[in-house]
Amino acid sequence: MVKAIEAAGLPVVHMCTVTPISMTVGANRIVPLGNPALEKDEEYALRKGLVEKALKALTTEVDGQTIFDN
Repeated sequence: MVKAIEAAGLPVVHMCTVTPISMTVGANRIVPLGNPALEKDEEYALRKGLVEKALKALTTEVDGQTIFDN
């Protein structure tokens, strides 16, 4: 589905817990998710940051598969 949406001209960010699966399905913008070891407030802050990262990834031109994990 990711490749079909991108083929229609819409950028897609695939947010996931297992990045090799995202690579297998052909996602070009990949953002790894979560950390179950964190406390509730820390996890909330992490997830908020991940959504912000995904929004930035949507506006980033990529040439092939790119994992946004920094």
